Amino acid sequence: MATLIDGNATAKQIRVELKGKVQELQEDFGVTPELAVILVGSRTDSATYVRSKKKACEETGIVSHGFDYPEEVSQEELLSKIQELNNNPAINGILVQLPLPSHINERVVLDSIVQHKDVDGLHPLNVAQLANTKTHAPGRSAWSFDNIDFHVSCTPQGCIELLDRSGVAIEGKEAVVIGRSNMVGIPVALLLMQRNATVTIAHSRTQDIAATVKRADIVIAAVGRAEMVKGSWLKPGAVVIDVGINSVDDATTKKGYRLVGDCNFNECKEVASLITPVPGGVGPMTIAMLLRNTINGCKRAAVEARDHKESAAEQGPK
Repeated sequence: MATLIDGNATAKQIRVELKGKVQELQEDFGVTPELAVILVGSRTDSATYVRSKKKACEETGIVSHGFDYPEEVSQEELLSKIQELNNNPAINGILVQLPLPSHINERVVLDSIVQHKDVDGLHPLNVAQLANTKTHAPGRSAWSFDNIDFHVSCTPQGCIELLDRSGVAIEGKEAVVIGRSNMVGIPVALLLMQRNATVTIAHSRTQDIAATVKRADIVIAAVGRAEMVKGSWLKPGAVVIDVGINSVDDATTKKGYRLVGDCNFNECKEVASLITPVPGGVGPMTIAMLLRNTINGCKRAAVEARDHKESAAEQGPK
């Protein structure tokens, strides 16, 4: 029987740590991290996610600014607001809640956020930095998301954090990532590779996906298909990180549905050594990593401003 990896408890502990980092920034630099959140439309799930993010900001001492727009807002208006936020030095992070309405080009909107304020880690330059192995470091002691000079996508970052805080050794292990999305699959595979795992990405065209998964010491399921991964697919003792969140009909519940992951939890927990539940696994970590990215962005900006001021003072008046 697997031990549960409690994402709620881990995220709560991280928020406590982050609150301390916010206080350090206030004491050392006189600054407070600020996050701008843009919400378009009235989707209930998106509004719920945004409320959760704002609540977490308040808990850690981050100042959050909400900008809500109707469904019919033009792409030009959104781009104008993002440009305004890009130019505001007090704003350290900009988050556009996805999905956006069909008449808006998500890629254009996301790419308009300047790299250092892209706390979702989705800007092409942040993705390129990740692919360029800039996070690679010799030994765990040198590895830190706090010490890199770019933003890593929140959900993949949360997956690695859960593995680390659960005492899972990544180096030398065989890892299978199910799913190849730009949001999760590809970046988490890169992170695992840079931690010296041997990584396979499985997807819809993988032949005999069950046999592929069976080799894995670490399985990260991020495919968006309810309960796709069966217990019989797993190597005994495997560690399972289930990123998926899917609703399935369930007449026995008050809402008429229940949330499940990409793994059949009841089957997989009998084979795995560690497993994340859904909900309560990866989800809370995604928000915690968003907060961390915002704080890191604030610190980098503060250090840069201090160094610039000191350099100007050394050069003297011109």
